[in-house]
Amino acid sequence: MLEIKKILVPTDFSEFGEQALLYGCEMAKQFNAELHLLNVVQDAVAMFPEPNMMGTSMNDLVADMQHLAKKQLEGMPDLPGTENLKVVREISVGPPFLEIIRYAKATDIDLIVIGTHGRTGIKHMLLGSVAEKVVRKAPCPVLTVSHPEREFVMPT
Repeated sequence: MLEIKKILVPTDFSEFGEQALLYGCEMAKQFNAELHLLNVVQDAVAMFPEPNMMGTSMNDLVADMQHLAKKQLEGMPDLPGTENLKVVREISVGPPFLEIIRYAKATDIDLIVIGTHGRTGIKHMLLGSVAEKVVRKAPCPVLTVSHPEREFVMPT
């Protein structure tokens, strides 16, 4: 029997992350599992390679992003029926897929539930897919959740 005690739902606070959160909460209730919510703040150096480009220090920028993420995570999950869930909220800094994998290993996560953005073509090629990288490298099973408004179109 598969025992699921810890479920990780990485979130970027997007609508895609919200969909994954719904699944993660339901599964946590069903398995009486601990729900881990993780937001990864992208390292500012990766976003702005020129240190003085923003007119503020990179450390201040990262600290501001962490503070904002902490406030957003505190209100999650704001869903009916989740009041009794044991929720662990964490923020890390770095490349999102790498931090998700590190967190899952360090905390012995049993299942990762992650939203997909559904990028295709050139956007997918240029931006990559955090979910795809997580699926490939995760130390545990990964459930990917796509946005319900996305329709599958059969190629002709």
